Parts: sequence; C-alpha cells; structure tokens
Amino acid sequence: MALDPSFIGRTYPPTEPYEVGREKIREFAVAVGDHNPAYTDPEAATSLGHPDVIAPPTFPFLITYRAAAQVVEDPELGLDFTRVVHGDQKFTYTRPVRAGDRLSVDVTIDNIKSLAGNDVLTVRGEVTDATGEHVVTSVMTLVARAADEAGE
Repeated sequence: MALDPSFIGRTYPPTEPYEVGREKIREFAVAVGDHNPAYTDPEAATSLGHPDVIAPPTFPFLITYRAAAQVVEDPELGLDFTRVVHGDQKFTYTRPVRAGDRLSVDVTIDNIKSLAGNDVLTVRGEVTDATGEHVVTSVMTLVARAADEAGE
C-alpha cells in the first residue's frame, strides 16, 4: 500500500543532543579511510582556522539516521522497513561539525511519491548546535521496494 502523501511536512520532535567527541571523529575518519589530519590532529585543525578537530563531511549521517528513525517507526505512516533501502544522501553545510559540538536534529518529511510501485520518502534533518546555530542539513531518500506478486 502506498504511503499517504498527507504526511509531507510532518515534523518530529528534536533529538536529544549528541556530543561529538574527538575519538568518535577519529574512528569515523579511519572507518571511511579519510586520512585528513584535520580529523585527528588538533594542531592541524587549528592551523586551518578550526577551534578543534572537525568531522568528515558524511559524519552527520550517524545522528541524522538515528533521528530519521522517528519517521521510520511512526506507526501512522505505516512504512514497512523490511522493504527499505537507502536511496540517496546529501549534506548542505553552514559550518563543519567540530569536536565538542552538542548537536540536535529536527526531522521533517519533505516528500513522498510512488515510482513503479515503490514508495520514495525524502526526509530532511536540520542539525543545530547547543546555541541553536544551524550546522548542516541532511536530506535522505529512502525507497520502500514494492512487494512482488507473491507478496514477498
């Protein structure tokens, strides 16, 4: 059954703050194979004008994906997560994520459409720091694959 487009514009409560630590940034940089010293060396980061190490550009996926769980788990929406694949991800930055940031995410359903029987859901996460300053916007596209004729 197709998702109800009346959910477009639905906003969910902000997440609890996530404290960004140097070690989490380092672990993420190692995991994605990015050896930029600004991710691991405070001196390298400050020489580039940052107050501390910064996170790789895709780091916010960690917290925005968790925040998007509010959408995925919304019983009123009725999304069958067993059929969902991650279709796309985009980030638009105001400034880099830095060690010491306490980040919260406000999630909104931006779009719902049906393509070839598949539901395509666009979820936007607005990431702000503890002062309310915008840091990054995440736009995630989820595709709920259509059930085949056998009902699987």
